[in-house]
Amino acid sequence: MLLHTQQEEQVLVDVETLDENKLIIFNDDFNTFDHVIKCLVEVCQHELLQAEQCTMIIHYNGKCAVKNGEYNDLERMCTALHDRGLTAEIQ
Repeated sequence: MLLHTQQEEQVLVDVETLDENKLIIFNDDFNTFDHVIKCLVEVCQHELLQAEQCTMIIHYNGKCAVKNGEYNDLERMCTALHDRGLTAEIQ
């Protein structure tokens, strides 16, 4: 019975891990591509190519999930992005 209980606990942990939060950046009419790219590199630790790709997705789709993770980590990034004039939220 103990083995069965351990397996159930592991499954519950795995399901909780899948329920990650996402940091979303939204398109706007005033921030430049270069500014958004710079913010993604500085705040989210993106590589330059990743930041450029996310910026294009934001531009053409209206938003992009730029980072996944724990709420507390994303909250600091979201605040830093707001401070830099970007529209972002955690979902």
